[in-house]
This record gives sequence, structure tokens and C-alpha cells, in this order.
Amino acid sequence: MQQIIHYSFHFIVPVFIALLLYRQHWVKAYGILLLTMMVDADHVLATPVYAAWRCSIGFHLLHSYPAIVIYILLLFFRPARLVAIGLLWHMATDYMDCLLQMVYCK
Repeated sequence: MQQIIHYSFHFIVPVFIALLLYRQHWVKAYGILLLTMMVDADHVLATPVYAAWRCSIGFHLLHSYPAIVIYILLLFFRPARLVAIGLLWHMATDYMDCLLQMVYCK
């Protein structure tokens, strides 16, 4: 169930974000939001690459707190705003996953 929620938040919710914020160009906006998932490329630097028990927030380079601060600052630059929204939504989704892991692991 946790993985269904996690991937729904990664792939389905961005459709609604794109429709809400970029109604006229929502398909392009959704594509850009999906491209922000490339932030998960930092997972290949970890050993092991995938660990179901690991919270990615604060662990992986592009999921670090300094990186998240940069993503927040990007919100203030109009050309980068959609990318920032996608990256922050990705971080929020991963954080929610961390919270669910804490609940299910107890």
C-alpha cells in the first residue's frame, strides 16, 4: 500500500498540479514535473542503490536539506518556478514516504 501511495503522489498528483497552475499548457507542465523526477539519479551513488527502509530525505545528495533550500529559492525565479515546484513536490512525497515508513515499521 505504501508504494501505491508513493508512486501515485509522484505520477498522478502532478497532473492536478499542472492543471491547477498551468491550465492552458498543462501537458507541457506535466512533462516538466515528470522530468524533475530525474532528481532520483542521486540514488545510484548510494550503496545499496535501493533500500526499502532508507529515508531518502537527508541521505542522498539531491535530497539533502541544503538542496531543498536551493529548491525553495528557485521558487522566486519565474523561469525556474515549475521545476522548483516539481522538485519540492518530489521532496514532500519522499518525506511523506519516510513518515509512512516510521508508522509501518513500529
